[in-house]
Amino acid sequence: MERFHGQALSWEVRDGVLELQLHREPCNEIGSLMLEELERFVWALDDLVETAHVVIVHSVLRCGFSAGADLRELYERARDLSVAERTAGVRGFLERIHHVLNRLDATPLVTIAAVHGVVFGGGLELALACDLIIADKMARFGFPELRLGLIPGFGGIPRLKRDLGNGVVRDLLFTGRSVNAARAHAAGLVSQLAAEGQALAVARTTAAQIAKFDPTVRRIAKRFIKPIPYEELRQEIDLFCELFARPEVMENLRRFVENRGPFPYLP
Repeated sequence: MERFHGQALSWEVRDGVLELQLHREPCNEIGSLMLEELERFVWALDDLVETAHVVIVHSVLRCGFSAGADLRELYERARDLSVAERTAGVRGFLERIHHVLNRLDATPLVTIAAVHGVVFGGGLELALACDLIIADKMARFGFPELRLGLIPGFGGIPRLKRDLGNGVVRDLLFTGRSVNAARAHAAGLVSQLAAEGQALAVARTTAAQIAKFDPTVRRIAKRFIKPIPYEELRQEIDLFCELFARPEVMENLRRFVENRGPFPYLP
């Protein structure tokens, strides 16, 4: 399927470039609907490999790329369950999103996240599964999960460790603060900086450059330079579920859900 339009995302192949567009209000939170459509996308990837060279993931929402996991949905589904039931539920969700991001990570296509605005939590983890991150200069990156009593659960820690020095990783995880695009570029998280509003245009230019070269060479190079840390990813799921079982987490989620500010996920 070379074209799809869903409630949370859409995709289309044009001139050898597969563009995955996120458009789930209010800020591309990754909940059950987004996950279902992401699963549909990665199932289609095997066939799309024959017609595309590059994948570009981007958002059309003004707020940014993605605010991360849908914490309101998570809380509403978990609040009336026993500890064992809610932990089993979150484990099932994590295993599904890990499968999606591992498939995106491993696809032989070159993948580019073109990001702007908020790139937080699960949104950053989605970007980290891509080969390249091209960022609008106004983008901000962060893992605010610590404020909820959690660690990133969609594969963020192993993928950060794969790509960056441990000092940067610890700073993001221990402080919960966000960093701007310039600092993310200096640390090696972002491969290219773009002017405000130009990340997608730069990603398209980069995709055209990538498409000039032999796809077999690209695939071999990708397998060599981008190993997937499967064992650490499985460990992350276990650690997240262990933390999620604590009553403090549900209380933190309740406070988040009851926050009436326009952007409760911002630090």
